[in-house]
Amino acid sequence: MTSPDQLDRVARVALTWLFEPGHRTIWTLVQEVGAAQALDRLLGGDVPDHRLRAAVAARNAITDARRFAETALDRGERLGARLVVPADSEWPGRVDELARLRLSTGGRVNQDTRPPLCFWVRGAPPLGPATDRSVAIVGARAATSYGSHVASDMAYALAEKGWTVVSGGAFGIDAAAHRGALAAGGRTVSVLACGVDRPYPQGNAALFEQIAEQGLIVSEWPIGAEPLRHRFLVRNRVIAAATAGTVVVEAAARSGATQTMSRVLALSRPAMVVPGPITSAMSVGCHAILRGNPYARLVTSAGEVLEEVGRIGEYLTEPPRGPDHARDALDEESALILEALPRRGASSPEELAAAAGLDVRTVLRRLSYLELAGLVVRSGDGVAFRLDSC
Repeated sequence: MTSPDQLDRVARVALTWLFEPGHRTIWTLVQEVGAAQALDRLLGGDVPDHRLRAAVAARNAITDARRFAETALDRGERLGARLVVPADSEWPGRVDELARLRLSTGGRVNQDTRPPLCFWVRGAPPLGPATDRSVAIVGARAATSYGSHVASDMAYALAEKGWTVVSGGAFGIDAAAHRGALAAGGRTVSVLACGVDRPYPQGNAALFEQIAEQGLIVSEWPIGAEPLRHRFLVRNRVIAAATAGTVVVEAAARSGATQTMSRVLALSRPAMVVPGPITSAMSVGCHAILRGNPYARLVTSAGEVLEEVGRIGEYLTEPPRGPDHARDALDEESALILEALPRRGASSPEELAAAAGLDVRTVLRRLSYLELAGLVVRSGDGVAFRLDSC
């Protein structure tokens, strides 16, 4: 006898085969009656929307939905991939916030943004804990050497601090981010727009194997699903929702990374952008995000990223400043006297008093202080020499 849990899992896989993940109506129906009953109603034509009935009939004519789901689960088990559903302890709770995501732009991709029904996962770490402290690093496929360097270094530093780096496994910035985390011995998660049995792009096959060994490969789509163009846009909402914040390193004017950032901002998550040269086409999208969104934050280092995603006071970075000099701690009078000394040669106390606008007594007193500080030397006749270290 099939258990309720198994019926639920089969139904969720079948539903993600019948309809693309994030479907607003399907997700709502599952919330109301459960996955198993939702599948029964859809397969029986017991739904008012004729378009849903037509879509189910067309898909089910190819393959029986339940049989497909059972086969996919068997194949996943042989592959070493597990199905994670909301009832499981490793479910990443952050993605449930997609239920409140509202976007003003039109199109199905921007309307069907509901939470996943399930995840296929390859890799040992539990999915939820792996993404609890995670940062997404995304960007252009045609990355420049500057962008790849920044993404790799940032991912390395985040992984060293114990944060998981999440990205999409694509060429360019995604791959650089994954490799940076792996090089640090840290954890990284690749969220795919296809089945976990056929990670895309194939050119990153060796990288995907490393990710599966050291981190996780994750997808909403069933085993065998192809990487269709629109699925990358559907996938981006998960990257935005599953992480504590997202960094865009490089993005062209119409990059998918900018679409990911729209989801991040709509979810009120930390939205971070790395600036680039104003002459670079690969940074046009980054600069547009910063100009158009007051809540987007400019970041230039992993330390600044951690300030945004960490707990209040957990990560505090010092503001950038130049090298310290001995003269930085001088009082105003001592600084005036030091500036009055010539770069070469010497000056008497009287000459310094005239140049600095101070009385001779003050100059003599401050010269003693400057001598103790190692900034000047004085000869027996009271003549002062400025040292090169100044």
